[in-house]
Parts: sequence; C-alpha cells; structure tokens
Amino acid sequence: MMSEPLELLLVEDNEDDIILVEEAFAEAKLMNVIFTVRDGDEALAYLRQEGLYKHMRRPGLVLLDINMPKKSGFEVLQAMKADPRLQLMPVIILTTSDREDDVVRSYADGASSYIRKPISLAQFAEAVKGFEVYWTMVSRVPPTKG
Repeated sequence: MMSEPLELLLVEDNEDDIILVEEAFAEAKLMNVIFTVRDGDEALAYLRQEGLYKHMRRPGLVLLDINMPKKSGFEVLQAMKADPRLQLMPVIILTTSDREDDVVRSYADGASSYIRKPISLAQFAEAVKGFEVYWTMVSRVPPTKG
C-alpha cells in the first residue's frame, strides 16, 4: 500500500451524497484524505490553488459529479484537461446518471473512470474498497505539482 494516504477532491453539491461518500470511506477503514467542494467554480479554484485554496495541495485524484451548480462536471473536466498543470490528474466521474451518452462523453473528455453511485451504503462501501485497492496498489497516478 502507499506510504501516504491518497488525497482526494470530492466535487459534489448534494449533502446526502457527500455523507454517503464519507461514510463509505470510513466504513471501508481507508486512510484517504478527502476534501470537498460543492460546485464547479469552487473545484477549479481548488485545483488551480486560487483564492481560499492558495495553500492547498493538489489532490492525487478527483471524484467529480456531473450535475453541479455554476459549472457542470463536464465543464470542470474539460477545463482540467485543457490546463497543463491539471491535465494528467486522474478524474473519476461519480454520478447517479446511467445515461450512455454521459458515459461516452466522460471518457471522450478525459475521465479515467465512470462510476454510477449505488443506492445503499453497503454497496458503495464495497465499491470503495475495490477503488482503494485499484488506485493505491494497482494503478500509478502522476505526482501532484504544488
């Protein structure tokens, strides 16, 4: 396993979904550090280390919802992939949408993975355990800059 916890940025506006993600990571007993922002503009400010987020470290991975206020998840993803400082950062779309065109668009725009949010905490906790193994033991992510 990695020597340091994986820092994640959760971009989610639904409080119930934020709690679900936090509880699933806690139930899976994962040592990740999760920062949460609630809209697309805030996500880009965090990732670009602007304003309130000037001294924050860039995360190793972004969990991004599609349906967000201000800027959609697609707009955030496109902005990230157009920015040389952010374009290599892995982005996992984490959404309730099961629309085929959302899946296709996510990958076309540069997402690393597309995960549909399961309904129950138990199902989601199991998915998170697999997520942890994959992203910390199997997959290698580029180093963060800044």
